[in-house]
Amino acid sequence: MKARGGIYEVLKHTEDLVLEHKLLREGEGYERLGDPDIRKFFSAYTIQVGSTGNLGLSIGIISAVLGYRVIVHMSADAKQWKKDLLRSYGVDVREYQGDYGEAVKRGRALSDADENSYFVDDENSKNLFLGYSVAGKRLQKQLEEMKIVIDEEHPLFVYIPCGVGGAPGGISFGLKQIFKDQVHCFFVEPVQAPCMLLGLATGLNNEICVQDIGLTGKTQADGLAVGRPSAFVGGIMKKMLSGEMTVEDYRLSEYLKDLMETEKIFLEPSACAGFQGPVCISNDVEAKKYLETNGLKNKMKNAVHIVWATGGSLVPEKIRGMYL
Repeated sequence: MKARGGIYEVLKHTEDLVLEHKLLREGEGYERLGDPDIRKFFSAYTIQVGSTGNLGLSIGIISAVLGYRVIVHMSADAKQWKKDLLRSYGVDVREYQGDYGEAVKRGRALSDADENSYFVDDENSKNLFLGYSVAGKRLQKQLEEMKIVIDEEHPLFVYIPCGVGGAPGGISFGLKQIFKDQVHCFFVEPVQAPCMLLGLATGLNNEICVQDIGLTGKTQADGLAVGRPSAFVGGIMKKMLSGEMTVEDYRLSEYLKDLMETEKIFLEPSACAGFQGPVCISNDVEAKKYLETNGLKNKMKNAVHIVWATGGSLVPEKIRGMYL
């Protein structure tokens, strides 16, 4: 999930740089980016990002491989193995005692002070958002290959874990461009850090944070441990999002275990949040109202449900065993 958006934005920035400095001509093969002289050029430039986890991995690894100097600003919620993996690529990982917002604020300020530094901003970046939205086209192709039909009689329900909102917002935007009113997108957030839900429900968007209403913002779902939502994404999702669900941390562990036992698929805790979606859509009073209002009640037997699994393939074996 984060790799799709992150790699897109870094490659877009890279393309802009090499074309501006005439290191690559229009239409020339991108394999030249690996040339020693171009890599030496990149080493004079820095890419920075604030993250609780997977966006840091995405930006950090692709930027380091291309030859950039990389600084990843990580909040206290970030898992140690993610910091260790980044450092193995030569990434400078800066750790903060505060939350995601603090890491982003410090990273943005440091990057702004350096004219050769580029900050990847999960809260406001249109390039990152468009990178995430490519998922819509990828999913369309997969469904066609599997001969799964999406139309008025076969609605699509998608449940996506949500932190600051950039990735789920981009995915929802991409899906809506393709499936229009036939797709119903729901975000799932931890009960202690439902920042996008809070911003949309109050209408205050990024002017309110979860701590303002007495929540801690703390959760085992590191990628979702965000207190204040993206203003950019909140504005777009206002009329596009079908609804929000929240999930308690203990359920993430149950879903993780059940998925491994039944499907032999490993996901990290935050990636399991989407499984709360089908549970809510089947049982929740508000969800039933949504189905009735939108004329979906009699179509549910033909509905297609997708739980968006946002990460887990890079988790070390030792940590996987601990989670299980």
